Amino acid sequence: MPSAASLKKIRPIQLVAVIFFTVSGGPYGLEPLLSYAGDHGALIILLITPLMWDVPAIFTVLELNSMMPITGGYYKWVKYALGTHWGFIEGWWTWLYTFVDLAIYPVLFVQYAGFFFPELLNFQIPVCLVIIWASAGLNILGIMPVGKVSVFLSAAVLAPIILLIALGIYHYSGAMHIPATSLKGLSFPSFGMALYTVMWNCLGWDNVTTYAEEVEKPVRSYLVSIFTAFALVMVVYFFAIWVAQQSGINHDTLTDSGFPALGVLIGGHWLGIVVAAGGMASTLGIYTAVLLSVSRVPQVMSEDNLLPKGLNRLHPRFKTPFISIIICSIVVSFMVLWTFADLLIIDVTVYGAGLSLEYIALIKLRVKEPLKERPFRIPLSVTGLCLVLLLPFIVYSVALGGALSSTPKALSAAIFALVALSSAEVAWQLIKLSRPELKLKK
Repeated sequence: MPSAASLKKIRPIQLVAVIFFTVSGGPYGLEPLLSYAGDHGALIILLITPLMWDVPAIFTVLELNSMMPITGGYYKWVKYALGTHWGFIEGWWTWLYTFVDLAIYPVLFVQYAGFFFPELLNFQIPVCLVIIWASAGLNILGIMPVGKVSVFLSAAVLAPIILLIALGIYHYSGAMHIPATSLKGLSFPSFGMALYTVMWNCLGWDNVTTYAEEVEKPVRSYLVSIFTAFALVMVVYFFAIWVAQQSGINHDTLTDSGFPALGVLIGGHWLGIVVAAGGMASTLGIYTAVLLSVSRVPQVMSEDNLLPKGLNRLHPRFKTPFISIIICSIVVSFMVLWTFADLLIIDVTVYGAGLSLEYIALIKLRVKEPLKERPFRIPLSVTGLCLVLLLPFIVYSVALGGALSSTPKALSAAIFALVALSSAEVAWQLIKLSRPELKLKK
């Protein structure tokens, strides 16, 4: 692998764009929230959930990344703190969840493109494959092209949403209000699915650390860029849902047709077209940014002899893990037939399990190496950290419980996610059997 000094590196403005797409990509995908939570529950769930789910994750990522700003990010942290076994589990779980996550975006692209060309819905698979392999080609070119494209696509996503919000505020300025917040009357299954919707639209803060050696001044850049991206995400989400509430749009219509339908209601067909174009840009940007992050994990696991050696091969010209990128793209090509709701449940469930290992690694390193240099340190004791980290666990448990108690289809997706989690231990045992010469570090 080339030295960190020889890699081309992105700057904070590009990193903000990549983080924005890795975590969010705009409010596209948030549309079902009103159907699940209603007008009175949507905003409170939208604002409280990130405080309990995202903020602990963000601070954990910043502290661990300041200690070890290296390629592989969370996989390396867990491996260092908890040993090779749990490092492998972390890498495997993240690989699984990202395959599921990536499969969502080409399908959403086709749905938004269907606003322009309804006949594209009949060619969903071919269009999805074009997106998957075009993104693979861009990632093989390197992090610099991905960063530049992300900046351009960020503008293409934010401009239509800002226009939608501005016209909505202007159109309804005489009667705008914030609905009384209440969860009264909200069923437990609906509450759980509302949590899943917000959690999915706010996950992935750890993913942006897997290429830390390809970022200029990574400790400071991540600190500035992550907080900037978080503020941007929350402002966009709040106003998008608020304007949807003020418009009186039917919740099922918003769920089925997305924000382009809201654009048509507020400004006419032309605004629907602009918002749909933003949705297409969003899905492209998210897919490209997430593929960038996940492709580095099997690369470093291969370097550690935990996956086949070929996965760490770098492109002779672009110095990117092109074999890993290609394999990821092949797997995702077979997953685009799944439904959005099922993928969302599986995605968040598997991701949450991997995130829990990062929290454990944070606590373990505070206890084991309290004096190790941490340019960024969460200003809490070990006891305080344990109490704060109960918050995302509570949100995760409630959301999973809500899914398990909802429709049989959602139940099957949640059960599949739990089975997928158990596959990591099976894979680990197979590796130990097939590689007896491997000296696994504790």
